[in-house]
Amino acid sequence: MVGLSNKFNKRAIFPKGQQSKFLEDVKNRLDVVLADLAKIAEVHVRSMVDWKREKFSMSLFALEALCKEARIDLPKNIEMRDAFWYTSKGSSAGGLATYKKYGYVGGNPQYRKRKWREWWEQEGKFKPHPIINVFLPIRKPRKSVELAELIGILLGDGGITHKQVTVTLHKLDDADFVTYVRSLFFRLFNVKPSIYERKGENVSSIVISRAELVRFLVHMGLKVGGKVRQQVDIPQWIKLSDNFTKFCLRGLFDTDGCFYVDRHNRINKTYLNCGLNFTNRSIPILKFFKRNLEKFGFCPTESTKFSIFLRKEPDIIRYFEEIGSSNPKHIRKFEKYFRNKIGGVPKWS
Repeated sequence: MVGLSNKFNKRAIFPKGQQSKFLEDVKNRLDVVLADLAKIAEVHVRSMVDWKREKFSMSLFALEALCKEARIDLPKNIEMRDAFWYTSKGSSAGGLATYKKYGYVGGNPQYRKRKWREWWEQEGKFKPHPIINVFLPIRKPRKSVELAELIGILLGDGGITHKQVTVTLHKLDDADFVTYVRSLFFRLFNVKPSIYERKGENVSSIVISRAELVRFLVHMGLKVGGKVRQQVDIPQWIKLSDNFTKFCLRGLFDTDGCFYVDRHNRINKTYLNCGLNFTNRSIPILKFFKRNLEKFGFCPTESTKFSIFLRKEPDIIRYFEEIGSSNPKHIRKFEKYFRNKIGGVPKWS
């Protein structure tokens, strides 16, 4: 028996109606049925039926076998073609018809791109992959005052996505604090953050792109996504420790707080009084900040919905002594104010 590849490497193309007539003539000449013709042609009887109906063209091998058995010459009105000759013609015609109808081939590219992006954001980028989804390792620190401070910083000026952690600070005013936060990340996680500055803006972004870091911070009680929309709160493990709480307060104030000076004019002289302000749009964080200041013996006030104040000078001095600040901007303002004190109140003529 001839190999399968040789049987179908050439096709015999009859004019319309002639293939059916040829098989009928051979069947009558040999006085057999279609099943017998199938055996001669070495094909299944279903193939012979399809050939008789002219659903498909005959193989050249089958045609020669039938002509030899019937002792007749090959028909002169046939055309020889390679197997599957019609595929390129059909695909070209189909592609042309699709292009004429839709203006593109292969489906709507915008729809396909949108659906891929949806899959990637919701599922694809989180799947393990030998190249693009390798989760780079980080050091996973124990609960500590430094970790509590960093969490305060992240709940202030930080942001967390599924694969990235960012802290955004003022490029000029917080330049020294940017260096501090970057080193804090490195000490805790053994990862060096990247620093990006927005063109035309006084903003520096401290960025770490590590999915494993995101997982760790979520495990520590933080959330991925908008802090205000989710009204995030302080992790419980921090609330249970006075020491962790103080360092978290420090991180919160260093990012969302300020040391300020009120000016009052009286009898041709300017009198200045200092104050501390903390502002945040998450109500649970504001409550945590105020409640713990009160717990530690301070006297905070809340004159607006999203702001907490310390206005008494002894409270402010004690705040910097007991809770402190890691942001040189706040420390410089605090020290400058008290260097210029004359008597009980700083005054300039």
